[in-house]
Amino acid sequence: MPTPTYHRLLTWIGIVGAATACVGVALAEPPAGAAPAAAPAPVVAPAPAAEPAPVVAPAPAAVPTPAAEPSSTPAPAAADALPLDDLRTFAEVYERIKDDYVEGVKDKTLLESAIRGMLSGLDPHSSYLDKDEYREIQVGTTGEFGGLGIEVGIDDGFVKIISPIDDTPAQRAGLQAGDLITRIDDKPVKGLALNEAVNLMRGKPGTEIRLTIMRGSEGRPLEVKVQRDIIHVASVKSRTLEPGFGYLRLSQFQARTTEDMRTAIEALKKENKGEIKGLILDLRNNPGGVLNAAVGVSDAFITDGLIVYTQGRLPDSKLQFKAGPDDVLGGAPLVVLVNGGSASASEIVAGALQDHKRALIMGTQTFGKGSVQTIVPIDETTALKLTTARYYTPSGRSIQAQGIAPDVVLERGEFKPREESEVGSVKESDLRRHLDSPPPPDEAKADDKKKTLAAEDLQLAEALNVLKGLTILGRSKGN
Repeated sequence: MPTPTYHRLLTWIGIVGAATACVGVALAEPPAGAAPAAAPAPVVAPAPAAEPAPVVAPAPAAVPTPAAEPSSTPAPAAADALPLDDLRTFAEVYERIKDDYVEGVKDKTLLESAIRGMLSGLDPHSSYLDKDEYREIQVGTTGEFGGLGIEVGIDDGFVKIISPIDDTPAQRAGLQAGDLITRIDDKPVKGLALNEAVNLMRGKPGTEIRLTIMRGSEGRPLEVKVQRDIIHVASVKSRTLEPGFGYLRLSQFQARTTEDMRTAIEALKKENKGEIKGLILDLRNNPGGVLNAAVGVSDAFITDGLIVYTQGRLPDSKLQFKAGPDDVLGGAPLVVLVNGGSASASEIVAGALQDHKRALIMGTQTFGKGSVQTIVPIDETTALKLTTARYYTPSGRSIQAQGIAPDVVLERGEFKPREESEVGSVKESDLRRHLDSPPPPDEAKADDKKKTLAAEDLQLAEALNVLKGLTILGRSKGN
């Protein structure tokens, strides 16, 4: 015999289904010997009240994809019947937990856990956002938040570092993209939900946390101590590598990234007497961010055609983003650096520039996150982060679980100058009254600067060499 708890849950389910009585009758046990009742009419949920739109940056002109490209998966019919047998099972499990669990559990806790379970069972990126999480995801796109400074996900039950953010405690502590966090302080993370692990890593700025990590190149676990801090993310950095050759680093895609990038390029032009011969765009360990920023960055270098399009089950998830006519570099060569920590919005930019043959992509295979998450407010304080579509590059390539393959594979390496022996042979400079060497010419100073760049960042030094070659090749074609 169903208990009061059972009937109470059916009432809640009925409210969601907009027909409490119908659901209750549909799930109730028929009297013994009674003729089977006619199948109840499908229960249709009422149209929800208008909800406030999520806070997002203003979108570039977006054009719905033509109707001639329908999704292969049909949209769910509004009159689909509720899965009554499955709801019965859910109600029975709920009843057992309420009545038999070793400690009393509040209804709110159980229902919120059920919601989180539904979403986490879909994919690694869909989740339920409570009051604190909803506020933090809004703050995260503005460039200031608390934590260690890492973008994380779940991989086989462990917390995987997608990328450390520039100039944060995580980067300074030496954490790398691909590291698996197995313990936070002394607590194993295996089996924890992502939000639970993230909450363990949060804390008062200035306090220390110990992370136990597994790294592919190491044969044993490593323990890393990180001091928590308020994270201020400057998404754009720039500098001149050599006269005429600029370097632009994007660490995240935030609401102001496109505007800040254009300002940085103008500053580079002024430093180089109004001309940039070539530019390196560094997207390594950039975990992504705001879609509109990725579109804006791509649009700055592409003069025509598609940048990215999205496809999902619903008509409003099918969007196209197209480029305007301007190129901020005036067609100057562009090299883009990527690696396994380049994800989502970074892959949109790299894929668009690669498909349009506007840039040479160098580095290693990117992360492969090609799905669109929409923030769907439930009320003023809570929301769903729900995967609603997939990204596709202009040529129709899916980024999801594949990533962007570089045109030139450039593994991470380290430049080590040859070490002099402590006991060497006698040289001219060791002799008494030897003649001094004259000051080195400017060319020699430039060579020393190259060696310094190679020691600082070997991939960047190689990208600069390739960029110079592209510049020379472009001049040859022009002649």
